[in-house]
Amino acid sequence: MISPLAYIHPNAKIGKNVTVEPFAYIQGDVEIGDGTWIGPNSVTMDGARIGKNCRIFPGAVISGIPQDLKFEGEMTTTEIGDNTTIREFVTVNRGTKDKWKTVVGSNCLLMAYVHIAHDCILGDHVILANSVNVAGHVTIGDWAILEGYVGVSQFIHIGAHSFIAGQCGVRKNVPPFVKAAREPLAYVGVNSVGMRRRGFSNESILQIEDIYRTLYVKGLNVSNAVDVIEKEAPDSLEKNQILEFIRNSKDGIIRGMV
Repeated sequence: MISPLAYIHPNAKIGKNVTVEPFAYIQGDVEIGDGTWIGPNSVTMDGARIGKNCRIFPGAVISGIPQDLKFEGEMTTTEIGDNTTIREFVTVNRGTKDKWKTVVGSNCLLMAYVHIAHDCILGDHVILANSVNVAGHVTIGDWAILEGYVGVSQFIHIGAHSFIAGQCGVRKNVPPFVKAAREPLAYVGVNSVGMRRRGFSNESILQIEDIYRTLYVKGLNVSNAVDVIEKEAPDSLEKNQILEFIRNSKDGIIRGMV
């Protein structure tokens, strides 16, 4: 299962039933979980912690040092969850002393040429399409989908179950459950299709639509809209998740359509 043409440092920890293809390069401070496939001409560098049943395609570079002038050589990690696929020429940089790690969750798909910078935290089931570029310190929630050529500025938070259309720049936080598009990026609706696929009830989806109608359509500013949502929207986990996201978005959220 391990090609004699691959280079694996003797200190690397390789799990059971791992396949390492010819010309793969694996440094010493690396852990690779059971059943993972490491493709040819991929590079897995110090600090990589790769889960079980992952697939790392040719040309990918996992756990390269941060492209951050403040980085001082501190020992940090890149953590890849189970069942995650990393396609050709993806780069995932390890963390700095800000978070000490970069994390890609389980069951994620990073398509070709994606870049994940230092100290990013991606949840589970995240899909980043071709050539998505994510700057440092970004958080992306579970089940978020970013279409091709999306660029995300540093320190941005993208909420769970959100969908961002291709070729958009993300410069403000994107709340959970929404669809975002246009330039500059704006709210264009609720990600109802994605939520139905994941088992959300029609009642829950309608409530989320009502919340965002208050936030984005009724002409209220954000503070007033939050007050109305708190008082009038029925209690639910989704309501609490949306309100918590907005309260924690000190630098603001994306605007509505104009």
